[in-house]
Amino acid sequence: MISMIGKSIRKWWMLFSLPTLVAFMVGFVVPFILGIYLSFTNFTTITDAEWIGVGNYSGVFSDPEFIHSLVLTVLFTVITTVIINVVGFMIAYMLTKKISGSTLFRSIFFMPNLIGGIILGYIWQLLLNGVLSFWNRSITFSATYGFWGLVILTCWQQIGYMMIIYIAGLQALPGDVIEAAQVDGASQGQTLRRVILPLMMPSITVCTFLTITNGFKTFDQNLALTNGAPSNNSELITLNIYRTFYGTAGMEGVGQAKAVIFFVIVAIVAIAQNRLSARKEVAL
Repeated sequence: MISMIGKSIRKWWMLFSLPTLVAFMVGFVVPFILGIYLSFTNFTTITDAEWIGVGNYSGVFSDPEFIHSLVLTVLFTVITTVIINVVGFMIAYMLTKKISGSTLFRSIFFMPNLIGGIILGYIWQLLLNGVLSFWNRSITFSATYGFWGLVILTCWQQIGYMMIIYIAGLQALPGDVIEAAQVDGASQGQTLRRVILPLMMPSITVCTFLTITNGFKTFDQNLALTNGAPSNNSELITLNIYRTFYGTAGMEGVGQAKAVIFFVIVAIVAIAQNRLSARKEVAL
């Protein structure tokens, strides 16, 4: 039997969902469709767009700086995804043990995630430049310094967030299964590899998805830490798109085409990762 509340929801659901739907359409769907259209035009404003076909896309793939930033972004994403998830899980595993001050440590590890990327970029620029000054170097002296500085910054910021997700997953594990493994004589390492990790696959899937997408979308940290220096060799793909769109007159269409290509790449990677992880969950 449907309650009065249930009847009211069925009658007025559209009224309550309409504001969110309108906001989603205005803030995402309409700009997304308009952005795809503009990638096939030459424009400076929306009102003066002239259709030119796939000319902008041909300019994208002939841009060596875009290809460089794409390769650098893929490398950056792979490295940060591995480090963040491995370290985040290790910290979560330790903090779910009965140790004093675990709640305080969780708060401390999570706090960097509350700081904005621009602020973190400037803070770590000062810290890294202070260390590199002993060798008369700076973070912008070499693209290698900028790349690894960005890796350190990103890992430091995101490890605490993924730790929280892993802690939630570890606390939701069925205790009887782990106890049964211990009764059967499994060591702590065997229990971790053969029982805990397979049961943690849903959390691993979520954290891997988040770190991969965050790696591809990294922008403000890159802007504040190196701004692509030296000679745009340390810029990731989002910063390259921004510089093309806003930094070069007459290249707005090419910048928009780069943005569309970037969206397609991230979507393909995210969907492939989710499907592989889902198959792994089923297999385990």
